[in-house]
Amino acid sequence: MKKLIFAAIALLLGTCAFAQETECISKEMDGSLTLRVWGSGRNRTDALEQAKKQAVYDVLFYGIRKGNTDYNMRPVMTEVNARQRYQDYFDIFFMDRGEYRKYVSMEDKRAGSTRVIKRNYRDVTVGVTVRVLVPQLRARLKSDGVL
Repeated sequence: MKKLIFAAIALLLGTCAFAQETECISKEMDGSLTLRVWGSGRNRTDALEQAKKQAVYDVLFYGIRKGNTDYNMRPVMTEVNARQRYQDYFDIFFMDRGEYRKYVSMEDKRAGSTRVIKRNYRDVTVGVTVRVLVPQLRARLKSDGVL
């Protein structure tokens, strides 16, 4: 019995430690996506900001393939090497307290939905639910001549 409990705990901890890919939870009627995303930083606040950046970054450059398969999405930037081609634009867009924050909402966050994993005494990893406003993001990129 003790071996079974130990194996279940080890499996649970192993799953939590490696399940850090952006996952789609739902797609809203306005085209925005509700995502489960992970970020790491030196404290909880920094990790939360990194998670928000990661959500927008994944929508822009990688697309969303994990989670609810009904809502899988291709990347917004379909051009090859778009991140490198428009590096100056995206460096400013993703800087701390940058423009990316306008396209991330914490509306769908529920009490207890944020998971905090401490890797060691210096690093914190946070899993959080966010909404990415994809139509507004797409419109912004078109108006700036990037898309």
